[in-house]
Amino acid sequence: MKRNILPVLALLFGTLFLFTGNGLHSLLLPVRGTAEGYATTTLGLLGTTWATGFVLGCLTAPKLVRRIGHVRAFSGFIAVIAIIALLTGIIVDATWWVLLRAVTGFCTAGTSMIIESWLNERATNESRGAIFSLYIGITLIGAVAGQMMIPFEDIHTPILFMFCGICYCVAMLPTTLSTAASPQPLKAVSLDLKALYRNSPVASIGILLVGIANGAYGTLGAVFGANAGLSDGNIALMMSSTIFAGAVMQFPAGRLSDRIDRRYVLAGMAAIAAIDGLLLFLLQPTGPLFLIGMVVIYGAVANTLYPITVAHANDFAAPEDFVKVSGGLLLLYGIGTIIGPTLGGPVMSAIGPYSLFFVTAVAHVLITTYAIFRSRMRAAKPASDRDAYTTMPSANAQMITPESMSLARSEASKKEDMTVNYGT
Repeated sequence: MKRNILPVLALLFGTLFLFTGNGLHSLLLPVRGTAEGYATTTLGLLGTTWATGFVLGCLTAPKLVRRIGHVRAFSGFIAVIAIIALLTGIIVDATWWVLLRAVTGFCTAGTSMIIESWLNERATNESRGAIFSLYIGITLIGAVAGQMMIPFEDIHTPILFMFCGICYCVAMLPTTLSTAASPQPLKAVSLDLKALYRNSPVASIGILLVGIANGAYGTLGAVFGANAGLSDGNIALMMSSTIFAGAVMQFPAGRLSDRIDRRYVLAGMAAIAAIDGLLLFLLQPTGPLFLIGMVVIYGAVANTLYPITVAHANDFAAPEDFVKVSGGLLLLYGIGTIIGPTLGGPVMSAIGPYSLFFVTAVAHVLITTYAIFRSRMRAAKPASDRDAYTTMPSANAQMITPESMSLARSEASKKEDMTVNYGT
């Protein structure tokens, strides 16, 4: 195991600090923006522009990486992210924050794709599972650690923004100083949305709606917490707990979806998320313990929807079409994460903070309805013919790139070769 991990240890160490900075900065901006009195619609645009930049980065960053190399591109992307993190602490202005978040999203896509392609190439069949699991754990720990820094400093000062910059600079060092060879050039994402819909209508529509719900909560969850009366510490606890709960829930959800029709599992999990969201909207709890508990239940089930949807799409995809499928899913999810906060911000401004969960509930009701409808239109794949389910990074910890989906796919293929999955 040591021989397998050591070649990528420096990269994983840098990844930890990268996601620590990401977790802190992504939560700090809406919390500070709420304290500054920025409109909820404006704060929603922070997520909209970030997601737009991220999707564009997934589609175009590989060209830049091929031109200047992985190490230079990685260092350059992180340097830009660090500069922006520091600038947002100096220039406290909503317009600048919204514009700069698009650049951060673009650079984050570039850094994530480089990390994941590096891991994918260095991993062997024997070490792939351990490396992929370790990578997921590091992104989770980093994002949560960053978010939990919020209570320890005054958000009205530039100190936390400076911590972001420090984390990003530390993330740059391991690969800059490493003598390891760079991986092969990144592959371009192939898109064919019509073919994706023909392959799996549920995955196509479902992933768009999952993106809407996750984008709305991921961007505006902190704004909701502040307007619902939670302290900065409780907001950080709420956002971090939903990520942890979603990560823990992936295994039982995946085990169940390998045994029965994935569309039923998708519909059931979405229905629970919808009911929980509607209860939050109608009851509008104010007690921190009860409120955070209900939101954690929401996060536990909502964060299982993305990997289940991906697994369902893979069930019907030929191996040679996987790149097209993953590219199409990425684009649709990205579009959803753009729509979610753009829609959620004005709704929260008009109706109140708890209406955030009305927006997510509508998306989850549509997922439930469409998944059940489609289950009557086409038979499920036999369990023996399905692609093996594999856990994926939490959607609220990071957005997915084609490279992470390829890494997950490689691990699933390994499981198939060993005839091991949850259903056997």
